[in-house]
Amino acid sequence: MLTIYNTLSRSKEEFRPIEPGKVRMYVCGMTVYDFCHLGHARVMVVFDMVARWLRATGLDVTYVRNITDIDDKIIRRAQENGESIRALTDRFIAAMHEDADALGVLRPDHEPRATDYVAQMQSLITRLEQKGLAYVAANRDVCYAVRKFAGYGKLSGKSLDELRAGERVSVVGDKNDPLDFVLWKHAKVEEPGEVRWASPWGEGRPGWHIECSAMSSDLLGEHFDIHGGGMDLQFPHHENEIAQSEGAHGHAFVNYWMHNGFVRVDDEKMSKSLGNFFTIRDVLQKYDAEVVRFFILRAQYRSALNYSDAHLEDARNALTRLYTALRNVAPGAAALDWSEAHAQRFRAAMDDDFNTAEAVAVLFDLANEVNRSGSASAAGQLRGLAGVLGLLARDPVVFLQGGVSDSDGLDAATIERLIADRTAAKRAKNYADADRIRAELLEAGVVLEDGAAGTTWRRA
Repeated sequence: MLTIYNTLSRSKEEFRPIEPGKVRMYVCGMTVYDFCHLGHARVMVVFDMVARWLRATGLDVTYVRNITDIDDKIIRRAQENGESIRALTDRFIAAMHEDADALGVLRPDHEPRATDYVAQMQSLITRLEQKGLAYVAANRDVCYAVRKFAGYGKLSGKSLDELRAGERVSVVGDKNDPLDFVLWKHAKVEEPGEVRWASPWGEGRPGWHIECSAMSSDLLGEHFDIHGGGMDLQFPHHENEIAQSEGAHGHAFVNYWMHNGFVRVDDEKMSKSLGNFFTIRDVLQKYDAEVVRFFILRAQYRSALNYSDAHLEDARNALTRLYTALRNVAPGAAALDWSEAHAQRFRAAMDDDFNTAEAVAVLFDLANEVNRSGSASAAGQLRGLAGVLGLLARDPVVFLQGGVSDSDGLDAATIERLIADRTAAKRAKNYADADRIRAELLEAGVVLEDGAAGTTWRRA
């Protein structure tokens, strides 16, 4: 039976879908004003893994991951670039999809953009106003009256007096309480470039928190199974979502809250101010995308993930060991056997709050068996179980040659021909030609290694 660590209860709970056989899951996605970074990569890969496992166990999953395409940072960046907000967000959404595809992240079933749900947000704000949970502040913003919602703080586990306004919640004298947060931002006359919509409270645009309450309820219903995101969203964003949704609808919002851990860089929190901030594209210039996915999945999702070149190199070497086990075993067509001992251990690990660290350990045990016995059935189990995690789907020879296929760089046949030419040149004592061919291959990223058995090669 699957158990999930529920942030709301601070304990592992047996997972029981609201509707038997079906799972509705919402994950907070990206604010698209720049390229995605490693923290985004972890969110995408972790919840892709969650959706894959739920489906592998036979559940019908509806997975929603939103896009924030209206925000202070987006407006500011578009103005700095001299481009429209739509042009900016379209460009970075396309880049996000490229990064996600490279990491083997399957597209969610729905990927709503905030700007397409403004009407639903206004409807939700109106309902909150009617229930006395929202008010028009002195500066004409519409704010949520936090102290009027009895359950505020239950996700973060803090009392109202302990809580402070979060990063995106500005504390201004126009509010009734510093903890109150903005639902609708009134358009300022002195900011003509600001995007605005007509509303019952005058022209303006939605606050950040209201979009997820509106989109999730529209696509998944007012009460659904799983809500996920990075640990940094627990407060205030997810706390505010609960206040908005439960305040408006009068009943439970989400049954299971999941939060993945932070990404750290050389044991320090990743941040632009420290200069240790990496985009996915930065990392993929140095490391194969499957190596990055493997690096993320070999850690349990709630733990801190420490990024460093040493850890990525270790991940690359570990993934290489798995692919090496498959190199000399012909692919089999047999279905994954869940009654087999390794598969049962794998299932037990994944059912224990998606413990991919232990599941990956099972893959290495299978690889050891393949290396010892050359068993095609063990190799098939290794491929099948790894496939559940979105791993080991490529041709082992291609991966072991540096991930370069016949259509990317020098193909294997060309390399072998050049090695043969070099061998012939050496036999003819034409060492200048032999050295030239070696240098030519090295320039193309191919390293030659001469040994007693002849010359072998690998991608640099």
